[in-house]
Amino acid sequence: MNDLFTFGLLAFTSFFTLINPLGTMPIFMTMTSELDTRQRSQTARKAAIVAFFTILFFAFSGQLLFNFFGISVNSFRVVGGVIFFIMGMDMLQARLNKVKVKESEVRSYVNDISITPLAIPMICGPGAITNAIVLMEDAQTLAQKTTLIISIFLVILLTYIILYSSSRIIKLLGETGNNVMMRLMGLIVMVIAVEFFFSGLKPIVLDILHSK
Repeated sequence: MNDLFTFGLLAFTSFFTLINPLGTMPIFMTMTSELDTRQRSQTARKAAIVAFFTILFFAFSGQLLFNFFGISVNSFRVVGGVIFFIMGMDMLQARLNKVKVKESEVRSYVNDISITPLAIPMICGPGAITNAIVLMEDAQTLAQKTTLIISIFLVILLTYIILYSSSRIIKLLGETGNNVMMRLMGLIVMVIAVEFFFSGLKPIVLDILHSK
C-alpha cells in the first residue's frame, strides 16, 4: 500500500511540475484576453480534455513506439532526464518558454488555440509525454496503472481549475509570487530529472560492462 501511495505521489507531483499550470496562466490570460468569461472557460475545458487524452495515448502506446523504433526504456529515461533538467533550469531562472501571439492574430484562430498551442504543447508538452511513457512502463500492476491514470486526471483537472481561476490567482500571487512558484517547481523538476537520468544510465552502463 505504501509503494502504491509513493508511486501515486510521484506521478502526481511530477506531472504537476512538468505541466506547470501556474506558469501557463499568464500565457493563457494573454491568449484569451479578447474572450468573455464563458468563452475562456470553454477554451480551458477543451484544452484540458485534449491534453488528458493525448497524454493517455502516449502512455498506453509507449511500448509500441519503443518496439517500432527499437528504443529501450532506459534510453528514453536518459533523454527524458535531459529534457526535464533543461525545463527545470528554465523554470528555476523564471524564463520558461512562452508562446508568443500577436494581437492581430488572436481573433483569427481563437477557436483553435484550445488544441494548439494550449493543449499541445503547453499543457501536454515533451516533458509530460516522456513522463507518461516512462511511468506507465514502471507501472507493473493494474493498481499502479489505475493510480497513474487517476493522478493524470487529477493534475489535468487541477490545471483546468487554475486556468479557469487564472484572473484571480495572478492578482493574488502577483509577479513576485509567480516567479517564486515557478522557481520552486523548477527545482523539483531538476531533482526528478536527475533521478530519471541515472535510473536509465545505470542499466546501460552495466550492460556495456557485462558485454565486455
